[in-house]
Amino acid sequence: MFTGIVETIGTVSNLSHYDDTETGGKGTSLTISNSAPILTDANLGDSISVNGTCLTVTAFTADDFKVGIAPETLRRTNLGSLREGSRVNLERAVSAHTRMGGHFVQGHVDTTAKIVSRTPDGNALTLRFSPRDKAVLRYVVEKGFITIDGASLTVTRVDDDEGWWEVMLVAYTQEKVVTAGKEVGDEVNVEVDMVGKYVEKNVKAYVEGEVVGGALEALVARVVEAKLKEIKR
Repeated sequence: MFTGIVETIGTVSNLSHYDDTETGGKGTSLTISNSAPILTDANLGDSISVNGTCLTVTAFTADDFKVGIAPETLRRTNLGSLREGSRVNLERAVSAHTRMGGHFVQGHVDTTAKIVSRTPDGNALTLRFSPRDKAVLRYVVEKGFITIDGASLTVTRVDDDEGWWEVMLVAYTQEKVVTAGKEVGDEVNVEVDMVGKYVEKNVKAYVEGEVVGGALEALVARVVEAKLKEIKR
């Protein structure tokens, strides 16, 4: 679990593809340097968010760490477009004393989105995104949370019909995340607020009469029974 508050920006120093002789599958190994600020308490097996994707540390030094990326992860995220020298947002998993400055972020990318416009607004920057999977738009609401490349941001505008949403990056945020340096046409990783997914599931279950333990049916039965008693009186 993460907060969406980017701790530092790392640099991809090595990216290699390999064949796993034991499983017969293919994989990608990624080494990220300039990461010292998040490695002071690192351990093998730790989770680190790389551009919003939860990955597991397989090796590390004082300044860099290595992770493995599965083919499915490459298909669902923008990590496959990384090259040596690419800059990435980094965040360690939350700990018991972490301040919740952003929102609950799982590090499970829902889809990617393309930047379709960049509009300066004073010293701020408005970015408009169009998602690859339009279905995620039902979870995107004005003034709601959204995670872009691992950064917790606030949606400023959304248009379901045209299929886009916007966020505004203030000057401070522009210095702290890689997204501000991306151009129109570049892709970002997107994770919608999981609260919306839980609400949707529970509302759907309620409407369809599938409340856990048959609570809806029990409630209806009690109401009917009470009415029948009133009639008998």
